[in-house]
Amino acid sequence: MALVAGTVSTAEAEERRQTTVELAAAIAAGRTTAEQAVGAALQRIEKASALNAVARLDAARALAAAKAVDKARAEGKPLGPLAGIPFVVKDNIQIAGLPAAAGTPALAGIVSAANAPVVDRLVAAGAIPVATTNMHELAFGISGYNPTYQTGPQVGVRAAYDPSRMAGGSSSGTGALVGAGAVSAGLGTDTGGSVRLPAAINGVAGLRPTLLRYAQDGVVPISHTRDTVGPIAASVADLELIDRVVTGAPAIGKAELKGVRLGIDAAMTAGLDAETDAVFKAALGRLEAAGVEIVRVDLKDLAALNQAVSFPVALYEAYDDLAAYLARYAPGVTVASVAAAIKSPDVKGTYDGLVLPRKLPGPNGLVDAKPIYEAAIATGRPALIASYAKAFADNRIDALIFPTVPKVALTAGPETSALDVFLTFIRNTDPGSNAGLPGLTLPIGLTASSRMPVGLELDGPAGSDRRLLALGQALEAIFGTLAPPK
Repeated sequence: MALVAGTVSTAEAEERRQTTVELAAAIAAGRTTAEQAVGAALQRIEKASALNAVARLDAARALAAAKAVDKARAEGKPLGPLAGIPFVVKDNIQIAGLPAAAGTPALAGIVSAANAPVVDRLVAAGAIPVATTNMHELAFGISGYNPTYQTGPQVGVRAAYDPSRMAGGSSSGTGALVGAGAVSAGLGTDTGGSVRLPAAINGVAGLRPTLLRYAQDGVVPISHTRDTVGPIAASVADLELIDRVVTGAPAIGKAELKGVRLGIDAAMTAGLDAETDAVFKAALGRLEAAGVEIVRVDLKDLAALNQAVSFPVALYEAYDDLAAYLARYAPGVTVASVAAAIKSPDVKGTYDGLVLPRKLPGPNGLVDAKPIYEAAIATGRPALIASYAKAFADNRIDALIFPTVPKVALTAGPETSALDVFLTFIRNTDPGSNAGLPGLTLPIGLTASSRMPVGLELDGPAGSDRRLLALGQALEAIFGTLAPPK
């Protein structure tokens, strides 16, 4: 288990992090049972209650499913590649028999009739859902400060390595539980960073797939132009396995790093806090020593190009996409009734002030959102996509590389849901999201004084998910995985 030079040792962590790949192999070989694996996960989840990470436990069904896996193995029946693996699912993704509440009261009583297709793929491979996880309400934020669910003494999902800090979001509970070592894998969703931010803050790996790579049915939406389901897991190798199961792609190992070209845009490394900057620079040195060529690139006007797409698309599509979801899965529930019951002040303000009236902030007050949205789709997003395509082609780079999060996670509290915090923390993850690109984050070490994880992100061209996972496995061989916290 390697860490970036100059960061704190993980000797303080109580045990080595077990990966999905390792646990699946142990169950298949009979070194442990699915029932033992699920039982241990449920115990660890209970011990992590102070993190406020769980929406609903599904212990009885999970244990029954585990016993069925063990029975099948004893009878010599073939097992799926994820047989017996306990995993968690963000509260906006449907699991049959449980609500997909999206962390909001109005949806808490609506029981899903079927699994979302992505959940179905994992279950068909033998994986066992054990819990749904807390999240930023309706996925509209990155702090995870949501008063709807509370299992611990304080409000908000808490970071695995320091429960006084926010876990990131909006896939907050999945990130916190995987980071804490309670489970080795889970599902989140990502609109502008909501898989990658909590994965990075909690010291584990996360994948935002290329847009439309994973089916989005059965998921409470924000934006069909931006949303995707994505996995969070103990290792990049785990992500590769999960992505393989979901998509049917052939297995792929780690890439050869010699000759790989990774691009850095100066805007994505500006304004880092000192601790994050130190870990990132040390990581670059290790990559260059491994034969990677670091290339300086200029994504011209990236912030302006992204600004023309980001809020206009998310805020306008949020109404129509949620209305369509409710009509299909929750007849009789309206966007207005969902908004009326929102508990988080930041999300309530966004819905009441912008989503419901179909408005966007303008230079002199609110303006109609529709023409700005239409321009974003017709010209803004194509321009952003073209800018990325040009950067990849002109610089002959395999991927862009940058710190997933510019700063160490903040102390948890309602102030972490402020707009300036949101904009700071999504700065690096949001542009690629709006261009539909795949993004992969993996941990590269712990900061020297705050002892918090730092994530490194790779963004690749659309459709390069498997190449990113091969590169990520090669980087993981350099940096190792972080042991779970005490």
